[in-house]
Amino acid sequence: MSTQESKTVSSDVGPVKTKLLSLDIVVVGCGLGGLAAAYCLAQGGHKVTILEAAPAIADVGAGVQASPNVSRLLKRWGLGPHLDEHGVKIQAMSLKRWTNDEIIGWTPLGDVANKAYGSHFYFLHRADLHRMLYAVTEPHCNIRVNCRVVSVDPSKPSVTLESGEVISADLIVGADGIKSITREYVVGGPDKPRATGDSAYRVVIPAEKLIHDDELRPLLDRMESNIWMGPGGHIIGYAIRAKKELNLVMMHPDEAESVESWTAEGNIEKMRETFKGWSPIIQKLIALIPSTLDWKLMDRDPLPSWIHKDGKLVLLGDACHPMLIEDGAVLGNVFSHCSDRSQILPLLYAYQSIRYDRATATQTSSTLNRDIFHKPDGPDQEARDREMRAAMEDALRVARGEESTYVLAGNANQWADKKKAQIQYGYDADEEVDKWWLANGDKLMTFVHSPEPQPNVVNGDH
Repeated sequence: MSTQESKTVSSDVGPVKTKLLSLDIVVVGCGLGGLAAAYCLAQGGHKVTILEAAPAIADVGAGVQASPNVSRLLKRWGLGPHLDEHGVKIQAMSLKRWTNDEIIGWTPLGDVANKAYGSHFYFLHRADLHRMLYAVTEPHCNIRVNCRVVSVDPSKPSVTLESGEVISADLIVGADGIKSITREYVVGGPDKPRATGDSAYRVVIPAEKLIHDDELRPLLDRMESNIWMGPGGHIIGYAIRAKKELNLVMMHPDEAESVESWTAEGNIEKMRETFKGWSPIIQKLIALIPSTLDWKLMDRDPLPSWIHKDGKLVLLGDACHPMLIEDGAVLGNVFSHCSDRSQILPLLYAYQSIRYDRATATQTSSTLNRDIFHKPDGPDQEARDREMRAAMEDALRVARGEESTYVLAGNANQWADKKKAQIQYGYDADEEVDKWWLANGDKLMTFVHSPEPQPNVVNGDH
């Protein structure tokens, strides 16, 4: 593939209007992050090819969250009606005691979140979200399946497929997930994910199995995210697919036989034994489960850089951290300003500088919830519950129209911490790129026709 002719595109934001350069870009991986990146890069005028190892695009996975920082992007991409059709607008987070379903913590979402952050919380089936992104991306990109990348030459750059075909490009985006091959080239060698010590039983229960039971039907009707917290594990349950299904994620201590896969079968008898003694509601739900998937949870330490030293290979999403769609939006928006090949490396550093701290902080916050939820019964668990109850009582006061009287910063219920929630859900990926361009666009223009671009002129490099 060769670089396309430059074409003139008016820039709505920034210090100058530029003649933008259309690049040939290869995205390795057709998951959520790869599709989001490909769509946004194509909207910026670039020619994008997605290489997917699987022989076909399959419906895999279970429930996923599109919080306001993500759902607002999806709506801008024209996917709002699809979110409303296939998703569920979550009304609240409800944290419960493992033995008796007692509500320990509660945080309103729904219209409260929409007012605060400009978009709703949605829960969806991953396959539905993937299908939406595929449909909006496919007309603008060349999506190739059965194209497993077996090696990368980051300096050219090019990728070699299992078939022997070599595909060259101006830029390679590694969006190939937690088992990423492209990550190894950025790191400089093998870099396998490590086990977290947890696995997750994943189950989807049809609504018709719940609606005739007065105790189970509210799990669908209330449209809440229910989190049962217990010693060494927790369970999350919420409605998906317009309340046609209940998604369950049952976190438990990892065992050697579990594997990291969306499709690995779990041992139903071990699942029942693991959660023996949990609440009556949990026992009713388990009785409805004929089989389960068991997903080994993996993690990696944050990378010092997501960019290969030659400046033509960059990582995105699970290949470097567990945030996907925001990454794609930022990468695409940053490269909508590319007017010269010498700007590729500075723009990659811009993408990293915009995303790095946020992605790392979110990864840390997710790990913190594991420690909060899994406390054994005892003094630490009792202190956690007192904090959560105090935050819930404050939320109920506010819901009645009264003033908040409780300091929520650092609360064990992370959703109740308004400052933390604003940072997480008020984030606008498009606005972050606009702010960066206004601050740095003039500097970037100095790279036009510069034979040896130096990334250190971009503020906030990592």
